Amino acid sequence: MSSVTELGQTRPRRRSADQPVSRSANRRWWDADADSYHLEHGAQLGDVDFLWCPENLREPEARLLGDVDGRRILEVGCGSAPCARYLAARQAEVVAFDLSAGMLRHAVDGAARTGIEVPLVQADVCELPFRDDAFDIAFSAFGGIPFVADSAGAMREVARVLRPGGRWVFSVTHPMRWMFADDPGPRGLTVIQSYFDRSPYVEVDADEVPAYVEHHRTLGDRIRELVAAGFVLQDLIEPEWPEDFEGVWGQWSRERGEMFPGTSIFVCRLA
Repeated sequence: MSSVTELGQTRPRRRSADQPVSRSANRRWWDADADSYHLEHGAQLGDVDFLWCPENLREPEARLLGDVDGRRILEVGCGSAPCARYLAARQAEVVAFDLSAGMLRHAVDGAARTGIEVPLVQADVCELPFRDDAFDIAFSAFGGIPFVADSAGAMREVARVLRPGGRWVFSVTHPMRWMFADDPGPRGLTVIQSYFDRSPYVEVDADEVPAYVEHHRTLGDRIRELVAAGFVLQDLIEPEWPEDFEGVWGQWSRERGEMFPGTSIFVCRLA
């Protein structure tokens, strides 16, 4: 399904995309789409709030990070950084990074509106500019992980910058969603491809240059990458659709959410 963005019209293509290609494409995409993204989703994200997923699960209720007071925390793929500001307001020492300068511009604007500033870094999760054992907790709310070709390398990098016993929590699109059309309505209830097809989803611009890349990993893939990086999986959360929530976010909707999970949240500890 083609998309029209500030990059022009983009079209899906079946093609490979390694880490450099994925990094370049997604930096372009999120730089171009940052304004539109926040116009559409900014109200739900908030300025000082912690939303884990489109099912409207928030950290105040979920408490997946545990006690954050005085903890040194890294946000992976922060976007406009409302989660980082939420934690900073609760006495955490937070550093937030994102691949996209466009997204970080919105983070700067959010800091100006709220008066809550956190250090912001432009970086790639596969090449973190932080020393070893620098953080107590790392987390990502749909940031970074789905967009990297070398997700095993990303897990190793997060492990490197965490202290022994550190917590790593991240939310991503549930792997089984890869089988279905990216549609919140009835069309999105029909299987269109194999769960085991790990071909990346790539959109290209008018010159056939990749402009967006997303990578699929099965649940088994994710767990093996975590274990290989030295993590212990403590919980795997598949949020159910709330009875009192009628929001729609891209492919996420009540119609689909009542049938099968849209999000998986991995809760891990570094051994």
